[in-house]
Amino acid sequence: MNQETYQMIPIGYVRRTDQDIHLEILDAYRPALLQLNQFSHVMVFWWADRHDNEASRSVMQTEPPYAPGQVCGVFATRAEYRPNPIAMTTCKLEGVDQEKGVVRIADIDAYDGTGVVDLKAYFPVCDRVEEFRVPEWVSDWPEWMPEEGLGL
Repeated sequence: MNQETYQMIPIGYVRRTDQDIHLEILDAYRPALLQLNQFSHVMVFWWADRHDNEASRSVMQTEPPYAPGQVCGVFATRAEYRPNPIAMTTCKLEGVDQEKGVVRIADIDAYDGTGVVDLKAYFPVCDRVEEFRVPEWVSDWPEWMPEEGLGL
């Protein structure tokens, strides 16, 4: 099997305090924030660094905490342990300061200091689906996630 490798570098970091959650974008990437403030939401791609180890990367099946007794492959979950610990959270934008490299968000399910690897503006035309199907073991989830209060 051909094992290609890819290099990912952080563009910034998640910063959490009791009063604030924001993304701190590194100097070199701040020009890429231009016009992001025109959007209501942003998709934040982050590196689940606490699971960037051989043990977590080798987990292929799990019992998700939200579905006790249900075993499924990690590709059928939002688990942070996976072959490549890439995670994505769609966040409500609270403000963008391009000069300071600060992207204020309502919440994110990532820890303080977590590396951010990419941002993509949320476009409803291609980032949502009108008709969808989910398995019974997650059918009791709400159709829409609250935009605040995920908290870690």
